[in-house]
Amino acid sequence: MSTQLEVLQSALAQALGERVTVTVALGEVTLVVKNAADYYGVMQTLRDNAALGFDQLVDLCGVDYSTYGEGAWDGQRFAAVVHLLSVKHNWRVRVRVFAPDDEMPVVASITPLWRSSNWFEREAFDMYGIIFEGHNDLRRILTDYGFMGHPFRKDFPVSGYVEMRYDEAQKRVIYQPVTIDPRENVPRVIREENYGK
Repeated sequence: MSTQLEVLQSALAQALGERVTVTVALGEVTLVVKNAADYYGVMQTLRDNAALGFDQLVDLCGVDYSTYGEGAWDGQRFAAVVHLLSVKHNWRVRVRVFAPDDEMPVVASITPLWRSSNWFEREAFDMYGIIFEGHNDLRRILTDYGFMGHPFRKDFPVSGYVEMRYDEAQKRVIYQPVTIDPRENVPRVIREENYGK
């Protein structure tokens, strides 16, 4: 482990204590927030603590762990994963928080801390159905407003439910059942008789 990672691990342990689990794999530090109620406080500490100074939110996404590890996963289903960067210290950290309820996944919004998380949280809501409590404009961002379901969930049907299209005859947008023709996709095999001789 490099000296910089050791310094970061020590600073994280000192600032966050028992609220998180810290792991290092492949030279990357991952924090798992143990209790979703502590998520906002942990994130605020990561930003405001001078020894840490994570001033940039690089990415935020949702994850559905329902079939993770080929179905061997035994934890909560939905998580929000955040990647932070400290420009001053030149280090990065990944933060993962699990929503405590699989039926209604809710975690705190961090838009008051990093305004750049706004659209990322909207995308995680739209694709996974994760609700970010305290977000002032949580609405769909990639699918249309009448869309049913959350397409990145592992249990979402591959063909979807309904599709939206403009009907020229009716001069309006209509919704209809998804029509995807099944097809076989057989790869073309090219054989050279004398290959390798």
